[in-house]
Amino acid sequence: MLRILLLCLLMLAPICAPSSARADDAANEAVVALAGQNFDDIRRGVEALGVSGSPRAAAILGALQDGRLVLGADKQLFIKLPEGGYQAALTGEPAADPGSVRPVRVNNSIRRSVDAALGALRLFDASAATRASAAEAVFKSRDPAGIPALTRAIAAEKDSGVKRTMEQARAAALFAAGDASEADRLAAVATLRDRGDIDARALLSTLTNQPPSVVEAAAAAVKSIDFSLQLWSLLQSVYYGLSLGSVLLLAATGLAITFGVMGVINMAHGEMVMIGAYVTFVVQTIIRNHAPGLFGASLFFAVPLAFLVAGAIGVAIERSLIRWLYGRPLETLLATWGLSLLLQQAIRSIFGPTNQEVGTPAWMSGAMQLGGLSLTYNRLTIIVFAVLVLATLMAVLRYTSLGLRMRAVTQNRRMAAAMGIRTPWIDALTFGLGSGVAGMAGVALSQIDNVSPNLGQGYIIDSFMVVVFGGVGNLWGTAVGALTLGILNKFLEPVAGAVLAKIVVLVALILFIQRKPRGMFPLKGRAVEA
Repeated sequence: MLRILLLCLLMLAPICAPSSARADDAANEAVVALAGQNFDDIRRGVEALGVSGSPRAAAILGALQDGRLVLGADKQLFIKLPEGGYQAALTGEPAADPGSVRPVRVNNSIRRSVDAALGALRLFDASAATRASAAEAVFKSRDPAGIPALTRAIAAEKDSGVKRTMEQARAAALFAAGDASEADRLAAVATLRDRGDIDARALLSTLTNQPPSVVEAAAAAVKSIDFSLQLWSLLQSVYYGLSLGSVLLLAATGLAITFGVMGVINMAHGEMVMIGAYVTFVVQTIIRNHAPGLFGASLFFAVPLAFLVAGAIGVAIERSLIRWLYGRPLETLLATWGLSLLLQQAIRSIFGPTNQEVGTPAWMSGAMQLGGLSLTYNRLTIIVFAVLVLATLMAVLRYTSLGLRMRAVTQNRRMAAAMGIRTPWIDALTFGLGSGVAGMAGVALSQIDNVSPNLGQGYIIDSFMVVVFGGVGNLWGTAVGALTLGILNKFLEPVAGAVLAKIVVLVALILFIQRKPRGMFPLKGRAVEA
């Protein structure tokens, strides 16, 4: 019985031999080829090393790519270390001075083979992100040398997204392989059509020297991709328009409140936005200096502080300046314009005239891909923030005592005063509320625009356009007006340019106001209807 067991073990030994031994043998043969004088031998050595499975393969190929793989006496290969000295290529052990050495010879063909081999090695990395990156590199290089490794990697891949990227890379490389069948090429065209991006279209548009059926399928795929790209471009423009509209909504909401209730043309409203942005800068500076671990939550501290600071300044402005100018709109416009210049100069004196650095928290950085649509996190956050601000203001105006009094003053100021409402204080609180909302808008704008003393000037005219277009004092109208103008701007910019697009929008708005002077959603009430 013992003899039978021993015989079985001897028969199974070659089968159960460690894969590392086979990998070492393959690596030895590849190294011998790398030490040759012929470029073709060296290229074959690179390709053999890439599929050898040796743990030293990546180090050797990386050294060859960097020009640090050298040939010593007796055709021994060494890797020259960046910090000085040498190590044996196969073992990685430190080597004594090998004497006279020369770099292994390379040409463009060998360099492409090295890139493909390194990509093939990364196809089997433990990290899914690394495998996907390696497959994408093969897709861009379109080197048929990577097809065998891709075929093995596809068979072993468990992640569906990475597997799809590998299949797309294999499809791209197939067109450079001379032995690919017509059926394989047609399948590759279908795979690239499903990918549907600009890189796939560029590759398919070059397939003019393929069999007629492949050329016809590629042309149909290009048309399909063009249609898909146009749809995604349309959706991208809508997203950019929504993000611009949300910015305009944040900047105009406070103005809609003050302009609607008091009829005050506040040219200093943009400076309230600027103050909110500088509050963000101050908050982040304090956090950086004293509690850097809280930087990710800096905006959660900045938003309420910006509301309080800008709101308090707004109340002070109304009590000290605006209250004396009610019923005199031209004088109010001139006074607030002078006040805006004063506030800008005050900021320059305190913080300097240059732009200030406001950081973006990690959770707002980057973007996510939704098909062909790129959604940046900072813009997406601002859209959500604008919706929350609008919903909160509507709740305040509808369900709170302050909101009830504000609506009463808006609809009929004299009757509200006769009912005992202290309209001067409602004016002050309303102006403070509008200024506070502008301060919160400054926090959002600090994430997508330069924080400087001139920040508010870029939004004051657009804010007035939004308020007038939507209907003075109507928050729903302000929201619809902001989104409409934002989307219209983004659709006109690629055709007419940014400046001409604004001019076209302004002319269209003037023509609209001629037909509907009170905007899309005018307020209703006895005083308004009178």
